[in-house]
Amino acid sequence: MSRWFNIAGPCQADIHYMLSATTRLPDLEELIQQRSYFVVHAPRQTGKTTAMLALAQQLTATGRYAAVMVSVEVGSAFNHDPSAAELAILGTWYDTIAIRLPNELQPPVLTQGQKEEPGRRIRSFFQAWAQSCPRPLVVFIDEIDSLQDQTLISVLRQLRDGFPNRPENFPSSVGLIGLRDVRDYKVASGGSNRLNTSSPFNIKVSSITLRNFNATEVQELYQQHTEDTGQIFTLEATATAFDLTQGQPWLVNALAKEVVEKMVKDRSISITKEHILQAKEILIARQDTHLDSLAERLREPRIKAILEPMLAGLELGDIPNDDIQFVIDLGLCKMHPQGGLTIANPIYREVLPRVLTVTPMASLPMIAPTWLTPEGELNIDALLAAFLKFWRQHGEPLLGSTGYHEIAPHIVLMAFLHRVVNGGGTLEREYAIGSDRMDLCLRYKDVTLGIELKVWRDKKRDPLTEGIEQLESYLGRLGLDFGWLFVFDRRKNALPMEERLSTEVVLTQNQRAITVIRA
Repeated sequence: MSRWFNIAGPCQADIHYMLSATTRLPDLEELIQQRSYFVVHAPRQTGKTTAMLALAQQLTATGRYAAVMVSVEVGSAFNHDPSAAELAILGTWYDTIAIRLPNELQPPVLTQGQKEEPGRRIRSFFQAWAQSCPRPLVVFIDEIDSLQDQTLISVLRQLRDGFPNRPENFPSSVGLIGLRDVRDYKVASGGSNRLNTSSPFNIKVSSITLRNFNATEVQELYQQHTEDTGQIFTLEATATAFDLTQGQPWLVNALAKEVVEKMVKDRSISITKEHILQAKEILIARQDTHLDSLAERLREPRIKAILEPMLAGLELGDIPNDDIQFVIDLGLCKMHPQGGLTIANPIYREVLPRVLTVTPMASLPMIAPTWLTPEGELNIDALLAAFLKFWRQHGEPLLGSTGYHEIAPHIVLMAFLHRVVNGGGTLEREYAIGSDRMDLCLRYKDVTLGIELKVWRDKKRDPLTEGIEQLESYLGRLGLDFGWLFVFDRRKNALPMEERLSTEVVLTQNQRAITVIRA
């Protein structure tokens, strides 16, 4: 029977390539033996549900526990009506448990009296089940942070209320599974939109996050395809997939799926680094559900407050610790081993700024591709002339088409360059906290162009000298002897656009020709 790379929902061992999900959650069985209540949080599509389903099956199979994974997502339709939410949740729980556990471990049906107790139904359900079940109960509650407001607080309080009565009269161990840690669950009480504390679930022993795949695990996953089909992933291809994804499970699977199901169906052809790079471009351009949901987050003020300075290369400023932890919990960012917050992986690093260019791109006027030669090659001088004409006519009006004002010039320039590369090139970006710049690499057929973006801000000196040094270093890494340096003047007293828009060529000590564009 064929197996496939999975990019939707929990993995199923008979049809999906998969790794043991529980190896990425090594401490859970010990917590369960200690009758602990805990939180497992990780970004979407990292394998949480797959892991907890597998663990529940393993625990039940030992004969020592009745373990099951249930979801509260149906309750999210009733976030201001806890009573209706309880009934919806319990209805799906009975259905789920009927499928996943044998008859002798099934919960009793609540009596009419118990059904009529809003705010106590979940507690009553667990109490009755624990009392009747011949084994201690272990319950994993998935999608817990889909609940909000009064419904969320009601569910958490019922769990806390029954906690002292475990294991004879309440589940021995409960795991809350979601995107975020408890303190970040959304509530509308107390003037805050977050709990900011583990109360009303102050009984948790531990918050565990599900780590990404490591490089060896990516190789193991891809090797399963080789064993099933004979099609080889070269070591370079596997290493590239890990570098691009940093082991994010959905991305690891999505790259491989694109390559083996669409690009290279002939199993006698080995998968190379070039195939993986091409698949990356396709995924980014197509912006599948996973990448789309990530992009949606950019509208949230607390995320924008972190990503905008990152993209601009500025310091973060006064950002609450909780907000930094939030972008890490969501999987958008990670702490770099050498210090500082960075985007979680190179694919996200491409996706995030590209998403921001969607509105400016939609606002772009029709631009004839005057930068192409009759043979379809890129003429860099013609490209510069086209940009200057575009910026003179449309630059300032388009700066208002993005909510990210700190990097508005960057976004509009990227929108213009995307129009250029749509014909068959790529645009890569580098940016980091505190670097005070963004680097772009435009590749079009045989032409590679290194570009650096600097902003001249109020109370700062002209960034030209620093920009030339930084661009020269970037060009050295790219192996180029020419490049463009943009200096966007964003000072309040800047000259009008017509007067300040200019170009000059500077020759560096290392004989690199840098075209300085002041805009």
